[in-house]
Amino acid sequence: MSQPPAEEYRKELGTRHINMIAIGGAIGVGLFLGSGKALHQVGPGLVVIYAIAGLMIFFVMRALGELLMYRPVSGSFAEYAGEFVGPWARFATGWGYWVVWIVTGMAEITAVGKYFQFWFPSVPQWIPALGALIVLSGVNLIAVKLFGEFEFWFALVKVVAIVGLIVLAAAILVFGFSDVGPTASVSNIWSHGGLFPNGGVSALLAFQIVMFAFIGVEMVGQTASESSDPQRVLPRAINSVMWRILIFYVGALAALTALVPWNRFPADGSPFVHAFTLIGIPAAAGIINFVVTTAALSSCNSGLYSTARMMRTLSQEGQAPRAVGRLSRRAVPARAIGISFGVMLIGVALNYFVPEEAFTYITSASTVGAIFTWAMIVIAHLGYRRKVAAGEIPAGRFRMPWAPYSNYVVLAFLAFVVVLLAFDADTRIALYITPVLVVLAVVGYQLSVRTQRRRGDERTPVA
Repeated sequence: MSQPPAEEYRKELGTRHINMIAIGGAIGVGLFLGSGKALHQVGPGLVVIYAIAGLMIFFVMRALGELLMYRPVSGSFAEYAGEFVGPWARFATGWGYWVVWIVTGMAEITAVGKYFQFWFPSVPQWIPALGALIVLSGVNLIAVKLFGEFEFWFALVKVVAIVGLIVLAAAILVFGFSDVGPTASVSNIWSHGGLFPNGGVSALLAFQIVMFAFIGVEMVGQTASESSDPQRVLPRAINSVMWRILIFYVGALAALTALVPWNRFPADGSPFVHAFTLIGIPAAAGIINFVVTTAALSSCNSGLYSTARMMRTLSQEGQAPRAVGRLSRRAVPARAIGISFGVMLIGVALNYFVPEEAFTYITSASTVGAIFTWAMIVIAHLGYRRKVAAGEIPAGRFRMPWAPYSNYVVLAFLAFVVVLLAFDADTRIALYITPVLVVLAVVGYQLSVRTQRRRGDERTPVA
């Protein structure tokens, strides 16, 4: 039996929700923790790496935005991949993105457990991880508006932390107060070996670290069918991606390296903690721990939201079990949320029973999946533009700049990042797991095709 047409999402995500979801997606835990390693590897020129990578992400988002204005739907990029590339692309993009957020969610709830131990070291790690997963699943089950509220406040915490650092840095540079006053100078950015003191090769290898900090920026496309005014809100949110990256990444890192010479930051710690401590804020470690905890909770919350919507989209296309596509009385895909909850629960157990190294192999799937998703958005946009040029689809007013040339530049850049994965032992794992994922995708797609044919045969009346 086909799904009742009355089952539709409620348009309860307002302008402030969409804007903050877009901001939150562009600011990951990697900025607060992982940027220390990248800064130590590259030097102050890391701001240039973030700016270039941010420009590529901006083009990806503009391509997605043009597709969203053409037809705003849930499971957006999987739908567009199916329409403009082929049914196999919908299957691969949809399930690939589901894997990205499932394994990211597993990692983030584990991170919540670790961060929680900063305040309560005697509490076993799995307890806060499990508690966070249960609470966030409940939030997603109640209503999409509640999900939007949680994301609004999670994102606001990250924004306040970064803006606070930039304002403090500007005040110190102008007025010279605090312990770092004598050493704080804009010249710190270039006077300690230049922008790239460790050479160009180290700078190029940093792209693979930087790109993965942007995982989640595309999630704003998932909100299209639940936005109260997508035609007005989504273009604004997407257009603001570039300046958000400039402020929150380039601005924050420029502030850090102006306050403290880049070679004084520890490679294995948070540069934010180090900078706040030098400024004279005694609770710096606690503040940043709170920020990264909310960032991890935000990521898990987004994961539950995204995976459920994507699974429902696949269900409606016959590429996932029909039962998981049904909406609850609260107009949320409760069964799909339950499945995502169950799989993420395995992640809690996995991190409890096996060493951390084993979990690294699983989370490496998210790196491959993210690049594939971004590439498929750009490829689907090329297909859309070809149909516009042929007069099959009317052209919209919100367009990707310099297409199709910008599409090819982005695809070449993403391919370059994939090549860079081979040069680092930690990220090389992602390349090893790619053939396995490809085989699973091919087998899964063939099974879905057979299932759809079988359903078609069952509906065909016997003469």
